[in-house]
Amino acid sequence: MSDETNEVTEEVTDDVTSDVLAVEQTDVETDVLADAPSAVETDVVATAPSAVETDVLHASATDESDDSRTNPRKTREGVVISDKMNSTLVVAVHERVRHPRYDKTVQRTKKLYVHDEKNEAKIGDKVRVQETRPLSKLKRWRLTEIVERAR
Repeated sequence: MSDETNEVTEEVTDDVTSDVLAVEQTDVETDVLADAPSAVETDVVATAPSAVETDVLHASATDESDDSRTNPRKTREGVVISDKMNSTLVVAVHERVRHPRYDKTVQRTKKLYVHDEKNEAKIGDKVRVQETRPLSKLKRWRLTEIVERAR
């Protein structure tokens, strides 16, 4: 019985001593890193990117397709119901939804305020819109293409 107890205590003490040695080694490594010269003390000088470099950076960030985004932007198709505002459209998007209780298909209509930079869409046009950052109080969509012109 005592032999088994001695073996267990030897194993436990070996584990504890190895853990203590590991902690001491990491303390030594952090002390060595603290003594190393910092980036401020070295002769390396950081410069701001030039105007050309910043244009390239911004262009690459904005030219990404929506497929490469981690959370792609929503797209909807609808009919333009108003184009009275400057560079803004009101688009009606119809959606078929199954009623949760009655299991009947219900058609819901949502009005979206859409940014149209060139004022090219007219009432009755079928358009494709894409989600974007908030552009005004109500506008959160932008016109991507006119699918079909009104007759």
